[in-house]
This record gives sequence, C-alpha cells and structure tokens, in this order.
Amino acid sequence: MKYIAGKILTDKGFKKGYVKVSMNKIIEMSFGSCPKTPDLRGLITPSFVNMHTHLGDAFISQKNINLPHDIMKLVAPPDGLKHQLLKKSTDDEIIKGMKKAIQTMISDGTSCFFDFRENGEHGINLIKTALEHFPIESFILSRPKELQVDENEILRLLNISEGIGLSSISDWEFEDVEQIASMTKKRKKIFSIHVSERIREDINKIVKLQPDYIIHMTKASKKDLLLIKKENIPIVVCPQSNTFFNMFPPLELMKNIGNIILLGTDNAMINPPKIIDEINHIKNITPNVFNNEDLLEMITYIPRKVLNLNDYMQDAKFLSSNYMILDERTLQPIVNELVGSEII
Repeated sequence: MKYIAGKILTDKGFKKGYVKVSMNKIIEMSFGSCPKTPDLRGLITPSFVNMHTHLGDAFISQKNINLPHDIMKLVAPPDGLKHQLLKKSTDDEIIKGMKKAIQTMISDGTSCFFDFRENGEHGINLIKTALEHFPIESFILSRPKELQVDENEILRLLNISEGIGLSSISDWEFEDVEQIASMTKKRKKIFSIHVSERIREDINKIVKLQPDYIIHMTKASKKDLLLIKKENIPIVVCPQSNTFFNMFPPLELMKNIGNIILLGTDNAMINPPKIIDEINHIKNITPNVFNNEDLLEMITYIPRKVLNLNDYMQDAKFLSSNYMILDERTLQPIVNELVGSEII
C-alpha cells in the first residue's frame, strides 16, 4: 500500500490532497495533508481523452517516405498521398499500424479516443479488429467510401459505428453533407467535421449542420469563433499536426473568447498519438497563455463533460476507474493505471 500526495485535478480545478493505492488501484482519496510521508509526489489526474485521431494511416510512419508538408498533397481525399498508400496497403499492414498506435495511447495514459475512419464499412472492421483485447474505449466515426451520398451505405455505417466524421464541407456538395448530418442526428449518433483547416469555410453552413464538435479552425476568424462560442460547439485542436503543415490554431483568441477547447493528435503517420505531447507543444508555441490546469482539463474533464461521462475524481464516493500520476514539471506519467505501471 502506498500514499501518493500532490495536487488532485478535480472538475473544479486542482486541490491539495493524496490518494492511497493498493494493487495499483485507488482505495482512498482525501484532500488536505497526507497522514504519512508519501511514497510519491505528483499531479493526480484522471486518464486522458484523445478527441481526434486518424489511426488508419499509422502504418505510413513505418515507411521510409518523406511526407509532403502540403495538406492537399498529403491528406486531401481522394488523391492525397495518404489515400493512395491506403489503397495500396494490405489489411494486415494497416491493422498492425493501428495496434501499435493504440498501445502508444494506452502507454501515454489515454483511456478513450475518437477516430475518424476512412474507407467506409471496411475501415470500421479494420479498427474493430485492431482494438480486440486492448483496455481502451473507442468512438469510431465513419465516413462513406466515396465523396457522395448513398443512403443505404450511410445507414449501414451508422449501425456499426458511433457516428460520422467528415473531411470538410469543401470536399463535398453541401446538400450531401446536410443529408448525412440529418441522418446521423435522427439516429442520435455523433456528427463531426473538419472545419477551416486549410482555408476559411462558411461558418454559417457549419452551424446549420449542428455538429457535436468540430476539428481544427486554424483559418477561423474572430467572428467565426464568436459564433461557435454562441452555439456552444466544442473545438478540437491538433497543434502538432497543424504545425507540420505550417499552420497554427488561434489558441489565445479561442481562450479569450471562451471557446470550449479539446485536444486531439490527428494523423498517426505524422505524430504518434501521445496527447501529452500536444500539451507540451501548446506550451512551446503559445507560452504563458495556458497553465497546466487549463491544458490538463482539455484532455480530462472538458471532454468528460462533453461526453457526459461520470468518472470524476472528486471524493472517495466515486473514484476514477483510471488515474495518472504526472511529473509536475514535465507532465510525463509517473504512474499509469492503464498499463499497471509504476515508474520511479
């Protein structure tokens, strides 16, 4: 049995406290001073939620390929390099890459992730195969195989996934996007879409779709962000991926406006899906804008509130099923319950 003392991240911010751990499980949590000399000190937080991944392209990171830093040449459907490589690859190759990425997330402290799945029904089947036996919760957001609406295909996708995640309104006829969003909402599934990543897109059209959350907003104006704030639509930012393409999300403006900000790691071929790396990257590109509490809330409590999850670390009446002990300076895991590890 061990005592771990430090700051406990609650849904109301950090509070001084400690936890008692037995067999790598929290059995007691209290605020105030630790009754004994603690075995460890650090930040005590719930496990992480990665709100945006593309795990299907993880295998590409293992190839000796210089990826273009041009978003159209690399990821734009249907002819970007990523999509060409996906078509040429074997299922086993894609699944192997996904498994490695999933293990990376678990080792980093991620207990839940949202993946945008390319390649229709087949893409969903691939990630479900990759997920077998891994202790992680997934939300699979599918998309049609082609950039057009086939109602029967959409219904099949919605039956075997948690919702739909589209590339952008710039890639589609808007009427088709409206139809897909409507079909998704009627079935009470998640609808999400990339917005204003490469170019500024019509934010009024986006609001009309009533997305559950949107991705990127790197080219958004202040007016766009104010409207998204008014509509209470969360924004998932992926700073490392944006930087790869020489783009930067307007994080300080988002904070000042009061947008709901979540974090994702985006394409696994560009960066491994380690959500803490996104936090450290934000600290580098926007120093003195966010403190550790702000950033950790983006990957713990804010997504949990958006998702209506209840594993809040508030008191001993309800202990988070997965917890992390982080080094207060580097934010790297000291203890990760997800893998039963203890690093001292």
